[in-house]
Order: sequence, then C-alpha cells, then structure tokens
Amino acid sequence: MILLALFSLALPTITSQIVNMLYNLVDRVYIGHMQPAETVGKLALTGVGVCLPIIMVISAFAALLAMGGAPRASIEEGRGNSGEAERIMGNCFTALLVLSVALTAVFQIFQEPILWAFGASENTIGYAMDYMGIYVWGTVFVQISLGMNMFITSQGFAKTSMLTVIIGAALNILLDPVFIFVFDMGVRGAAIATVFSQAVSAVW
Repeated sequence: MILLALFSLALPTITSQIVNMLYNLVDRVYIGHMQPAETVGKLALTGVGVCLPIIMVISAFAALLAMGGAPRASIEEGRGNSGEAERIMGNCFTALLVLSVALTAVFQIFQEPILWAFGASENTIGYAMDYMGIYVWGTVFVQISLGMNMFITSQGFAKTSMLTVIIGAALNILLDPVFIFVFDMGVRGAAIATVFSQAVSAVW
C-alpha cells in the first residue's frame, strides 16, 4: 500500500522534472535551425546556452522556498492545523513574489557582466542579452509555477502538479516555431514563447 502510494506520487513528480527541462532544450533545438544555420544558428545557440546558469539560479530560488515550505505545510495539514498550513503557504508565496522582484532587478541591471562571466563572447553576447532581456521578466511566473507547484504535490495531487508543467512545456513547443520563424523574432521569439508558456502554467 505504501509502495503504491509512493509510486503514484513519484511517477508524476519525476515526469514533471523531466518535462520542465524541455523548456530550454526545445528553445535551443529551434534556435539551432535559424538560418543560416552555420553562422546565425550556431552563434544564437551558443548565446542561449550561456544563459542556462541564470535560468538554473532562478529555478533554484523557487526550489529553495518550496522544498522547505511545502513539507512543513503538509505536516501541519496532517496534524489538522489547516490555519498554520495556510500561513506557511502564504508566507512562501509572498517570499516568492519578493524574490521575483529582487532577481528580476539584479539580472536586468547586471545582465551583461554576468553573461560575460558565464562565458559569452563578442559574437554571442548579443544573442544572450536578447534572450535574457526578455526571459528575466518572466521570473515571477517561474517562481510561482515551480514554487507553488510543490505545495500541490505535497498535498497528494501529483497529477495536477504534473499537468502544470506539461501544459507550459507543450505550449512552448507549439509557440517556439511561431515566434522564432513565422514572426521572424529569433532568440527574442524563443524567450517570449517561454515566458508566455510559464505564465500559463502559473495561472493554471
């Protein structure tokens, strides 16, 4: 019985983590096909790759609060103390919003030196800044969708949590080619598609 419950929670959670990785991967797949692929495609792909550490930092801050807050809220709920569980969740939600503002400000102000530090070159810095300049504005959606999602999982609704991630990732797969190629927005289009998809996940 315990193994069955563990499996029913673990499978959707693992699936969510794998699907969440698709955001940046899908962006890079499409960006790599920008024409001419031998020049623009490769440089744009490298530029977006330089942004990965910043993307991971933004996601890590969401996990920092959620991995501590979600189990505590779940414990209090199990004790029958719903008021305390709601207080913990509310505090985490507020903290995620405050962190979103702080991270957005830091990465917008110091974006260029940070990208240089992570390995950008004269040929790739433009693409990296084009991508991050838009992606960072979606920090609040990343914080909400990833951070609050763990509270859903900790309450036993792992399938709902999985859907949150799958909806955003699927939408990103569909919108990437539209913004990148149809609207001819290049790496900016990839960033817009990603931010919009994450916004939909956050609303869900």
